[in-house]
Order: sequence, then C-alpha cells, then structure tokens
Amino acid sequence: MTPARPHLVWDWNGTLLNDLSLVVACTNAAFASVGGPAVSADEHRVRFRRPIADYYAEVLGRAVDDEAFGRLDKIFHDAYRVGLTTCELAGDARSAIAAWPGSQSLLSMWFHDELVPTVHTYGLTGHFRRVDGLRAEVGGDRKAESLRRHLAELGVDGGSVVLIGDSLDDADAAEAVGGRAVLYTGGFTDAVRLRASRHPVAETLTEAVELAATLR
Repeated sequence: MTPARPHLVWDWNGTLLNDLSLVVACTNAAFASVGGPAVSADEHRVRFRRPIADYYAEVLGRAVDDEAFGRLDKIFHDAYRVGLTTCELAGDARSAIAAWPGSQSLLSMWFHDELVPTVHTYGLTGHFRRVDGLRAEVGGDRKAESLRRHLAELGVDGGSVVLIGDSLDDADAAEAVGGRAVLYTGGFTDAVRLRASRHPVAETLTEAVELAATLR
C-alpha cells in the first residue's frame, strides 16, 4: 500500500510571518520593565526557548514565576499589537504554501482570537483546513499539547504529519505526536542550534516544503 501523503502543519510566528525584529523589540520592552538587559536579534536566536519563562529567567538572572511571567507576557503582547502592522510574510511564504500538493493547516502559540483575523488579513485562510492559536490568557508554554488538540480537531493521525517551524519546540511537538518536522532557519532560532538537531533543516520555506514532501 502506498503511504498517505503527509498533512502539513505550518507554524506562524517566525515561520510564515517574518516578525523576528518585532519580537526582539517587544522582548526587550518586557525586560526593560524590570530593569533587565536588552538582547540583540542574534542573542535572542541563540537563547530563545520554551517555556519562555525559562528563557526570561536566564536573561534576567533570576527566577520568573507564573505571576511575574504573566506581567512580562502582557507587556510583550501590548507592544506586539502596536507593531504588528509593520510585519510582512516571509518572502516565499505564499509560493511555499501554494507548492504543497496535499492538505495543510496552521497552528500558532499566539492568541487564537488575534491570529485568525490576522491570517485572514494576509489572504491565507483559504489555504488551510484549520487555523488554531492559543486559547489562554497567558502564553509561553510548549507546543506539543496544542498540536495534539489541533490534529484531533482535524481528525488527522500524528504519524502522517510534517510540521514546518522555526524552533526546536516545533520539532519536539511533532515528535510527541509521532510526526516529523522540518526546521526553518529564518525565524527565532539560530541556524547552528537547528542543524545540531537530527531534524531536516531548510534555509527557505520553499526548501522546507520540498523536504517535507520527502518525509514519510
């Protein structure tokens, strides 16, 4: 029997949406609010990880509990909303989406009620069987459980999934459901860190789709 073509799950922030500069600026706004240091884009790409509270704690040099993270997360997202109109899609996002011959969906850890209209504004909604974001008031956690729920709503088996994302957490989420991941170097994570993993790595989204098509 020929294996079913995989279902493609796209990440949003740092993958389809080129928002690294905004994310770094908003992260620095959160750090500044508690007297912390600023990070450069390169530093962010080297140190960023989920849970984001762990990343914040490392940079700030002190523990960040749930209450403290909630305050920092609000500062981050308030700044992010203001700057979002400056962001564009990755240069080959539209052509990469169009190149995928099978079903695809989008899963983000950004707030669902803001994600859905934003994806629509970029004219992408019709490409996806489902668009899901975070249904919680505070973000920052890992992606695996959200991916499980996303696939359950789609009725898609995890073993038939390839996730294209820009972080090691994306790869961990895909593995957690029995799927595969292709990691994109143009987002929030340093390319050296991505290449040190055992997952396929792509420098463009078009290349990521080409690699995803080879995975079974």
